[in-house]
Amino acid sequence: MTVTADLQQGTGVPYPGWADEVRELARQRGAVLLAHNYQLPAIQDVADFVGDSLALSRIAAEVEADTIVFCGVHFMAETAKILSPEKTVLIPDERAGCSLADSITAEQLVEWKAEHPDAVVVSYVNTTAAVKAETDICCTSSNAVEVVASIPLDKEVLFLPDQFLGAHVRRTLKRENMHVWAGECHVHAGINGAELTKRAEENPEADLFVHPECGCATSALYLAGSGAVAADKVKILSTGGMIDAARSTHAKSVLVATEIGMLHQLRKAAPEIDFRAVNDRASCTYMKMITPMALLRSVREGTDEVHVDPELAARGRRAVERMIAIGQPGGGE
Repeated sequence: MTVTADLQQGTGVPYPGWADEVRELARQRGAVLLAHNYQLPAIQDVADFVGDSLALSRIAAEVEADTIVFCGVHFMAETAKILSPEKTVLIPDERAGCSLADSITAEQLVEWKAEHPDAVVVSYVNTTAAVKAETDICCTSSNAVEVVASIPLDKEVLFLPDQFLGAHVRRTLKRENMHVWAGECHVHAGINGAELTKRAEENPEADLFVHPECGCATSALYLAGSGAVAADKVKILSTGGMIDAARSTHAKSVLVATEIGMLHQLRKAAPEIDFRAVNDRASCTYMKMITPMALLRSVREGTDEVHVDPELAARGRRAVERMIAIGQPGGGE
């Protein structure tokens, strides 16, 4: 079999009929295929379900399949394993990590907690299983404000790991006793305010869909507050929220500030709208490690299996379940 040059660059497909082969191999294995919104379009199109990490993990827990093939980064597959400990979870390339999840370790969190012994720890779902095990309650980008608002005002809050999402929550709630870890997603942090402002000036009729992990989220709110962009055109949204907004907006064009893989699902959700990236270089190398060939290998050979220590999984599961008890999350990262 010949692997095309496009595939070697992470953008193409290996050969005609590869998607049918993947689906047949998955059927034989009794597996369901899950793909994150930031995956290559070819991976999204072959998947049984596409969405954000937490929604996919919850689907993994609900479907009858014994095996979950999670096309995303490693913490996402770990979360699926935490919520479905009895199932086999595979990730097509176990090297697919996450700069945001790697920005804090469990050891660092334990030290931070020791400095604030009475604080409530709120961790974004974009964290490792070991960090979730040291967490009181998890959150997603769509319900982070609601989760923190549920904590008594006299309690300190340790929010981690994303500094931009944390700043958005603290600004929204005006909560002074909230401490935010200085972590970031290298892709989202690279979408800056100057870039957003320039694109908005060039496209005055466009809506702005901005992920709260982005370095430009504050600039987006400034543009709205200053009147440079109509306030109703600026929307700070999770990936799941972007899909909902795409289906309801009356705009003819939308500037999107998040990882560029999201454009594929937005264009499928609302093909009549012109969706364009604020930064067309905002591509996650880790997400794009899940190539068609890697997926084929995983469903054919059962690699790479994800394991989570049962004790860590049990503690992390409690943090996720506490979040769900507050309110059903409308979308993950």
